Amino acid sequence: MTEPASAGRASGGTLDSMSIADSGAPRVLLVEDDRVLADMIAGLLTEEGYLVQGAENGQAGLHRGLTERFDVLVIDRGLPVLEGLQLLRALRDHGILTPALLLTARGSVADRVDGLDGGAEDYLVKPFEIPEFLARVRALHRRHLATAPALPVGTRRLIPATRTVIDPAGAHREVLLSERECALLEMLARSPRQVFTRAQLLDSVFDRADTDGTVDTYVHYLRRKLGRDAVDTVRGLGYRLGAR
Repeated sequence: MTEPASAGRASGGTLDSMSIADSGAPRVLLVEDDRVLADMIAGLLTEEGYLVQGAENGQAGLHRGLTERFDVLVIDRGLPVLEGLQLLRALRDHGILTPALLLTARGSVADRVDGLDGGAEDYLVKPFEIPEFLARVRALHRRHLATAPALPVGTRRLIPATRTVIDPAGAHREVLLSERECALLEMLARSPRQVFTRAQLLDSVFDRADTDGTVDTYVHYLRRKLGRDAVDTVRGLGYRLGAR
């Protein structure tokens, strides 16, 4: 595997500086205990336009995988604390279906079968060629976008499973929603012509302790992220999905 001179320490490319903040870039969880290799892979993915979050052992990777949203998982099989295949199986057991690329030094047919049967969509043996690795990540990201159930939101699509709104007309144009923002937008999107009262939204989306003001606040959050016409106000009645 050949490392380009700019890959290992590309600007924003080391795991220490990665962010999973709301962004239009696709998100990758990289679980790799070899710090030099991890930083090199992170740099390559960053240069390709991905946001990368790293973990150096299987337990940390499991925590991130269960609590954060990702588009692609890149997992080394030989991890400390929790082995990579065990990590992947645990994520699948919890309903995390994000496409996964398993990296390993084990290249036998039996090892590959174990990896694929364990929940990986792809399996790459070390050492690997950089162009092939990047192509496999791109393929998994395309698979993720193509298979995720989506709801129309004007000219865009809401993918509830990943809490993202995607603009099909723009490359990597994604907006990440919070859990409540997504639940509110999903309810509106599933019945786009219906006007929902605040009481209906409170009953279906929010907690009993919340108030009408909470609904208004989250409508404001959606409009701030998606544009003012993302949610229409029907005076005296409530809210419905906007036309955008």
